[in-house]
Amino acid sequence: MWQMRLALKYIIMTLIAIICIIPIVWMVTGSLRPYEELFQYSSSLNWHLFVPVKFTWVNYKNVIFNDTNPFLRYIWNTAIVAGSVTGIVLVVSALAAFAFAKLRFRGKSIFFALFMSAMIIPGEVTLVPNYLLMNNFGWVNSYASLIVPSALSVFGIFLLRQFFADIPNEILEAAKIDGASIMRVFLRIIVPAAVPALITLGLMTFLGNWDSYLWPLIVINDDKKQMLQVAIASFSSLAGTDWSKILAASTIATAPILILFLFLQRYYIQGITMSGVKG
Repeated sequence: MWQMRLALKYIIMTLIAIICIIPIVWMVTGSLRPYEELFQYSSSLNWHLFVPVKFTWVNYKNVIFNDTNPFLRYIWNTAIVAGSVTGIVLVVSALAAFAFAKLRFRGKSIFFALFMSAMIIPGEVTLVPNYLLMNNFGWVNSYASLIVPSALSVFGIFLLRQFFADIPNEILEAAKIDGASIMRVFLRIIVPAAVPALITLGLMTFLGNWDSYLWPLIVINDDKKQMLQVAIASFSSLAGTDWSKILAASTIATAPILILFLFLQRYYIQGITMSGVKG
């Protein structure tokens, strides 16, 4: 009986994986088709739905070597912003989570409850206040407006705090008895033990900023400083939508994330299961 249940579970998981991967396969193969062939086989169930009749790299050429839309510049901008935000979030979240999990100070529970209450506020509610704040600082149309508002992650603090809370206090007390300072305990004990959780938070943060669209669209007007998803959306206009370029650009934008996840998925899964989002 248990073998049948195991086989059924694998069959269901395989079907779910196939359903999830079909759009990605169609996107990649569609980026290798001429524009006139793109929707020619979309309504028929045959192998040409996923295998192009005529392979072409012209869509990638038109995207990468485009003078009006410098796509490589957009990738560089997005990598700089996503990398900077990820680094800042990891440092700030780790320090704050360590304080909430292991340090004793007056009003800790109240402060933590206030932090958690920020998670229920939709991001759209803060768009106007954040824009006015960036405008007052003179940061509109600059990298600072993309990095600073995302530098604090309430979810990141919560995730790491749950992980840090499971680290035995006896280890920390033993280190303090040996003369280690609070910062030394944090750097030598807490951080090495929290590598899976830090990688998990890093992947989530990087992916969120890599795919950011609405906020860059609002605060960035200079095309040379624009982000990747806004650049991809620019291939669609009132004159029409160039789906071949969109598929090629989306494939290029997706590839780094898939590669990054494939290399770090072991730590990602471990970080989720160990820190879990448990109470």
